[in-house]
This record gives sequence, C-alpha cells and structure tokens, in this order.
Amino acid sequence: MASKFQSVSRGFTLMELMIVLGIMSITLMLTNMWLSTQLPHWRLNGAVRQVVSDLVSAKMNAVMERNRQRIFFQDHRHYMILDDKNNNGTIDAGEHQEARDIQIDYQDVTLTATNNPSFLPRGTASNLGSITLTNSAGSKKITVSITGRVKVQS
Repeated sequence: MASKFQSVSRGFTLMELMIVLGIMSITLMLTNMWLSTQLPHWRLNGAVRQVVSDLVSAKMNAVMERNRQRIFFQDHRHYMILDDKNNNGTIDAGEHQEARDIQIDYQDVTLTATNNPSFLPRGTASNLGSITLTNSAGSKKITVSITGRVKVQS
C-alpha cells in the first residue's frame, strides 16, 4: 500500500531534457555536414538527367513529326532545342524553339559540348558529339551515337 507522503514522479527532469537536446543538436549538425557534401553530387546528377531527357525528347519528336530536331549549345549554361520544320539546319521564322538555362535549377553546373547534335526523322543522329557537365563533385559525359542512342559516362 502506497503511503500518502510518497512522491510520484511525473514528467522529465531538466537534466534529461538537456541530454536529449544535446544529442539531437549533434545529430542535426552531422546531418547538415553530410548534406552539404552530397548536394553537388545531386545537382550534377539532376543536370545530367535534364540534358539526357531533352536529348531523348528531341529524338522522339524527330520521329513523331518526321522532321529534324537540332540542339544548339550556346555557352557554358545555355542550350536551345529547335524543331527544324524545313530540315535546312538553320533557325527560320515559324519554327518552334525552346531555350534552356541549366543553371536555373543547378546553379554550380556548367556544360561544354563538342558539337550540336541533330536527330533525323528515322531516329538516327548526325553532327555527333559529346556534352560534358561539370561541377565541384566532378564531371559526367553524355554522348550521342550515330544510331541516336544517348549514353551517360562517368
């Protein structure tokens, strides 16, 4: 039988709360340090996915619309996708074009291209080249083969 004067413990002591807060702050600090080292890798991979997606989309559009799709790399951050309706290889009035800036979503990623690939109506490619994306995490190379295959190399 419990005595009337026996104390009943309810809640946590100040020392227990301080220990838990200390452990949580150390865990958050270590997580923040890990995330800051992983962010450049994630940005580079995201930029590679974006460029590969645009290249594959241009190839598919060339087959569907039965006209040439060209990709022009303008500088270290901009490229343009051209729906070349008359298949003359130049930008004419009335031809749909989309401009892309890779650094809007991936601030520290730069790109260099050896050529401006062009996808033909049969799904093949001409003006073969490679695109290299680089940041502080390293670089990745995207190649376009004559069969129209888009491949990523580390």
